[in-house]
Amino acid sequence: MTTECTQFVFGFHPQKRREIRAQFDGGAITSDGGGLLLRRSKSVSGSSASLLPAFTDYRNPDLIEHTVEELVAQRVYGLALGYEDLNDHEELRNDPLLAVLVEKADPA
Repeated sequence: MTTECTQFVFGFHPQKRREIRAQFDGGAITSDGGGLLLRRSKSVSGSSASLLPAFTDYRNPDLIEHTVEELVAQRVYGLALGYEDLNDHEELRNDPLLAVLVEKADPA
């Protein structure tokens, strides 16, 4: 007897007002879905928050696109997901999941 699976969408806990779901019809995709589980973990989010006092941001506030908190979170999540090198982040900056993980207001 064969099984018939008809569920195409899986819902996750929303972030602020943004719906997060997994579906299998293409579109903006990522291969690092395990990052959603990491986001729920206090060990990763606590790690990035505890590192913030070590940084002083001397950049011009009018020219800042990414906060220090977002940059640190991106690096911590990148390491947790297995991206050892900073040059990996050149490609990761276009990954919609990483934008969700670091809580960017606009993932684009």
